[in-house]
Amino acid sequence: MLMAGRNWTTVSEFILLSFSALQPQLQALLFLLFLIIELITLMGNALIILVTTADTGLHSPMYFFLRNLSLLEIGFNLVIVPKMLVTLLAHDTSISFLNCAVQMYFFFFFGASECFLLAAMAYDRYVAICDPLRYPVVMSPKVCVWLAAASWLSGLPVATVQTTWLFSFPFCGSNQVNHFFCDSPPVLKLVCADTAFFEIYAIVGTILVVMAPCLLILGSYVCIGSTIIKMPSAEGKRKAFSTCSSHLLVVSLFYGSASLTYFRPKSNNSPESKKMLSLSYTVVTPMLNPIIYSLRNREVKTTLYHILHRSLGSRKH
Repeated sequence: MLMAGRNWTTVSEFILLSFSALQPQLQALLFLLFLIIELITLMGNALIILVTTADTGLHSPMYFFLRNLSLLEIGFNLVIVPKMLVTLLAHDTSISFLNCAVQMYFFFFFGASECFLLAAMAYDRYVAICDPLRYPVVMSPKVCVWLAAASWLSGLPVATVQTTWLFSFPFCGSNQVNHFFCDSPPVLKLVCADTAFFEIYAIVGTILVVMAPCLLILGSYVCIGSTIIKMPSAEGKRKAFSTCSSHLLVVSLFYGSASLTYFRPKSNNSPESKKMLSLSYTVVTPMLNPIIYSLRNREVKTTLYHILHRSLGSRKH
């Protein structure tokens, strides 16, 4: 590629440095750990979808959104973890230009969609607690479908614009991505062009996509908290809080780790520390979500118990 009077070698593939700095024994241990987490994540989220679909008593808006969240977590996880496992096991650290772009696209798509879906779930809890008499009307099946569809579709413009724009830049020289997947900041460092305008867009876009749903969630929980405080009975307060606690914990895990990753000062944001923080919301949080909702939700636990009981009973006969 001829650029500014200099000859550059066109980049056709990238090298994911991942955890290559670690000893082979540690990489093998990481592979086993991440494989176990991957299996727990896929089975746990699939089980949530199965349980909330099988029991007609769990066909309420809250569980409808929970099924969508589990689908998002499965997709989000499959975009990142399989390639990371291959890198650790087979030491195949290369990823083609196209596959890197596809991985980044779906990372942005699922990440942005999850931000807005968590906001929709917060709105559902707000209506259920703050306006319970109108809840069946406000959160009708049609409204729930529209909110879920809007959450999924919100990831499309974010992923399309940012990925297309970034991969339209020329890449030359080093092709080593200092990460375990094709995230925007480490890939951007390999661009040999002026990226100042793109970086401004990326910062503004990230703030809007992350902070706008976050503010909606905070606003919903301020109103929920105010309503719970005014409730006369302690039992009513306990029930109201229990319906929100799982979602609030999931939101805290997701937004806490993502904010530490993307909004920390660059001076405190070394590549290794960013890898560790990225693991928390790409690998650990998708695994914890079904566990949190299963352990803290009596209806899910009861339905799961009945399904397992019937399954074991049919095998005995």
